[in-house]
Amino acid sequence: MSRRAAASAARGAAVAALALSAGGPLLLLLLWSVSRDWFFPALLPPALAGDAWEQLAGGSALARAALTSAALALLCGAGAALVAFPVGRAIARLRGWRRHVGAAAAFLPVAAPPIALGTGLQFFFLTLGLGGTAAGVLLAHLVPAAGYLSLYFLGIFTAFDARVEDEARTLGASPAQLLVRVTLPMLRRQLGEAFALGFLISWSQVALTLLIGGGVVRTLPLEVLAYVRAGQDRFAAAGALALTVPPLLALAAARFAARRTAVVAA
Repeated sequence: MSRRAAASAARGAAVAALALSAGGPLLLLLLWSVSRDWFFPALLPPALAGDAWEQLAGGSALARAALTSAALALLCGAGAALVAFPVGRAIARLRGWRRHVGAAAAFLPVAAPPIALGTGLQFFFLTLGLGGTAAGVLLAHLVPAAGYLSLYFLGIFTAFDARVEDEARTLGASPAQLLVRVTLPMLRRQLGEAFALGFLISWSQVALTLLIGGGVVRTLPLEVLAYVRAGQDRFAAAGALALTVPPLLALAAARFAARRTAVVAA
């Protein structure tokens, strides 16, 4: 076997191993979500059942938790993008040590362990009467999401060509017209990506939801953990698969956007 053939075989084996490691757990969850009375050492479930997916699609606690997670994530994605857009731009305009301090302040809620962040926020929200409420959970999710997106917009505006805005100002554009007709259309794709990132940060939150929500606000990750602890494997598997849907859609959208950008650039 030639060296080129050996390298090609090694690459193929690596890709196959990567596909198996990524798709294997999802296939196992899918099989587990429709299995009934599947115990070790049986290799395959003796019977199939679809009640877990029926509960996820119906009005059960699992379905309500999924709707709660989706609502919180949608609001968090929009709110975090709205907050982080001007913050990231303001930090990008700073120079020297001020810029480093601003970036560090935005990075702090991202780098802090969720338990430590949630413990600090819990006392503050309890004082405000927001403990155990959906509003409190949403505000808690916004803290790391806004910090992460501030860093994202810092990178965007560091590479942003402001000469287009300067030209619009010379033509008499007001600040509002400049924002609505120039800046936002130029950054439409980046704003969509920021919204998706904020959505995913909220969608997968466990520690902040549990600490601020106090077990009252039931989201999909919390319901999945509850089913795991109760030994309801197929319901936990169905909920876990539902948790993977938005990240997979985001990856597919990013792949499509990258391919479309490459086609346009070519």
